[in-house]
Amino acid sequence: MFEPKIKIDRALYNQARIIADAAGYSSVDEFLIHIIEREVAKFEDSDSQEEIKKRMQGLGYIS
Repeated sequence: MFEPKIKIDRALYNQARIIADAAGYSSVDEFLIHIIEREVAKFEDSDSQEEIKKRMQGLGYIS
């Protein structure tokens, strides 16, 4: 199975590691996958690309 890799800032990774440990996740990967799945689920009910864009702007992800 293809598993893409992403690069994140080391400081952000270290923060995620601390939180993952405190929250009981088995790894930073498991924690980050959970966060990404939760955020993606928020957009799954969107009807259009325009609606998704508006939601992302409202959340500050895009300007």
